[in-house]
Formats: sequence, structure tokens, C-alpha cells
Amino acid sequence: MIRVEVVNVFMTEKGDEFIVMLKGHDDERTLPVSIGQLEAQSIAMQLYHAPFPRPLTHDLFKSALERIGCKVTRMVICDLIDNTFYAHLFLEHKGETMEIDARPSDAIALALRFGAPIFAEEKVMDASGIILPPEKTAEGRQAEKKEHTKELTPLEALKADLAKAIREERYEDAARLRDELNKLTKSN
Repeated sequence: MIRVEVVNVFMTEKGDEFIVMLKGHDDERTLPVSIGQLEAQSIAMQLYHAPFPRPLTHDLFKSALERIGCKVTRMVICDLIDNTFYAHLFLEHKGETMEIDARPSDAIALALRFGAPIFAEEKVMDASGIILPPEKTAEGRQAEKKEHTKELTPLEALKADLAKAIREERYEDAARLRDELNKLTKSN
């Protein structure tokens, strides 16, 4: 098995599909997994520590599991059949480990909430893993952002990032940046 981490969640250019990108820890490949809009929102909110006024379904499920003394210990993307990914969620309750069939998107959302490791079977990574050019990875984008914002104030950097997101038609990012910009300007 290959340990992976969620590095990004985004909407495709067509706007009709969401992708979660899972990068191997000790593997240069990234596994793109197509997911639904609600699951993408749930994963992104956890990944980017975005507050939500009421619990989402995955938050509710986490609370219920914790109340009965159960925790998620790991999740594994275990198979790829007819372009559909399959996953198992591993739970621990009173010293007993249980394996539950789950959609990868739900399993990822729960694993993130529990701080549990995420894995992909080697055969899945072999079948669908891709190697991204540096500018498409989180590290490449961070380096580009640092380069881009070296001499700008935080306000100027946010405005520049917002303009770039709009140019690149990354409207969810643009909305998030707009909200950050509004918070920053209101607090001054």
C-alpha cells in the first residue's frame, strides 16, 4: 500500500465534475479521484479549515462514532473496477477492528476528520496514478505564490491572487479570496 495525502480538491474546467488529488508520500505519483459536489465541499472545508455554521453529514457521522467510542483508524482505496474506485474504511471499537465498504469520497472526508492515514493499493496507483509537472503540485504552486507575493502587502497579494483566479476561471478560489479580502478590508 502507498500512503497518500489530499493535496487539492477542485472543479474541472467543464464545471460538472470535482476531483480530489491524492499525492503519494514516498511516491511521485498522484491519484486523481472523481467525487461529487457535496463530498468535495466536505473534504475542502476540512482540508482548508473552513468553518461551517452547522455540522455537515461527515461531521455528524464523526460525532456519532465518537459518542459510541468508535474511531476511524485508516482508509484504503482498494480497487478500481470499470473506472470506479472502491474503498474500505477501518474503524476501531473496544479493541476490535472493523472494515467497512465505502465510497472513497466519504472515506476521505471521515479520515481527514479523524486525522487517520489514507492509503491507495499499489495496483490502483499503477492503474490511475499520474505524475504531475511541478507547477501543478501544491509545492509548485506554493513556490509560485511566494515568488509572486514577495514584495506585496497582504492586501495587495490577495487582490493579485483574486485577479489571477478570475483570469484562470477558478471561481471557487476567487470566491474564497474575495471573502478573505472583504474580511481584511472590514477589519482595517
